[in-house]
Amino acid sequence: MLDQHALTDLLSAGEPSTVAYIDGPGARPQVEEEAVEDTVVARLEECGAPEADVDAIKRALPARDGTPSPSARYLLARGGRLELDETFPGARFGPERISFGRVPEIVPLLRQATRSVRYLVVETGREGAEVRLERMDRHEPERVEDVEGRPDSLTKVQAGGWSHARYQRAAEEVWKHNQSEVAEVVDRLVEQQRPDFIMIAGDVRARQMLKDGLGEAASKLVIEHETHTRADGADDEGLERALADAAEQRLRSEIDDTVDRARADGGSAGAQGVPAIVEALQQARVDTLVLDARFLDDDRTLRALDAEPWVAEEEPEGLEAETLEEVRASEALARAALLTGARVLVREEDFDAPDEPREEVGAQEPIASLRWANDAG
Repeated sequence: MLDQHALTDLLSAGEPSTVAYIDGPGARPQVEEEAVEDTVVARLEECGAPEADVDAIKRALPARDGTPSPSARYLLARGGRLELDETFPGARFGPERISFGRVPEIVPLLRQATRSVRYLVVETGREGAEVRLERMDRHEPERVEDVEGRPDSLTKVQAGGWSHARYQRAAEEVWKHNQSEVAEVVDRLVEQQRPDFIMIAGDVRARQMLKDGLGEAASKLVIEHETHTRADGADDEGLERALADAAEQRLRSEIDDTVDRARADGGSAGAQGVPAIVEALQQARVDTLVLDARFLDDDRTLRALDAEPWVAEEEPEGLEAETLEEVRASEALARAALLTGARVLVREEDFDAPDEPREEVGAQEPIASLRWANDAG
């Protein structure tokens, strides 16, 4: 998981850093993988990266963490030490980036981290459940808890007679008991981990009992998958698709909510466009910054400063801060946002299908919601 504090420490230091944002390991033969790694090393040398940084990244390239192909990888070395090494499932966003300078390129990393939606998956049955804390940008669960309920009277009897109703009631009570234990686990994880949503799958009656037993906070996060995934021979692909769709919707909603806040009250609660956002960042007023994916390669530049206010359009005057480098506007804005405690989200183009024709449209200007409105003083 990306350590936000570690990243801001790296950004504030202003020390020369080497960055490689590349494809992760593939399923190619070893000789081809080694050739790809050699190409990355050659490009690092060509961009002027110091030998110690190149060696640090070169040593890390062969490492595998089990992330399936395709994947994307972000590495940052400084002073001969590998400071960041993050691998993300799924294809890389945008072109590869190989660079060296006093202002490390972080937008590719933030573009991946935007998709770091965390959620609970609860696959429940009458006998208990498996509860997993997962993230959209990771291939392995962060946490797994198995809830093993009481096994007695799990099957409703089909026999008739005077005892039939009694056995039915006993079975229902066992199921309710088991789901109450599952609900306790889910409520605890919601309180501790603050997931973005909860996906519940499994036996239909167990799902209903579980939902009935959840606390208010967890109940508001529930999305139900209408499949008994714990049954023998169940297909997990439907659940995976449902999780991906829910996570994508959560991302879109978060970005839309930020834009709506920024435009509320005639725009007094936000800033739009590079000059306005620079001014807001200089005042540490930005709460959440949204960058359009097409804006990332905009050729406008800004000055990245070595101290507050961290970013400027022109050479600062009357300030203790000095210019580290003149960099792309997207990088300068994102860096200043992180250094002032703001969030950075990247809005990707939305297509219904991978082969859908791409309409040639210009990039949307960056927009930010503010910590306090313009008319609030």
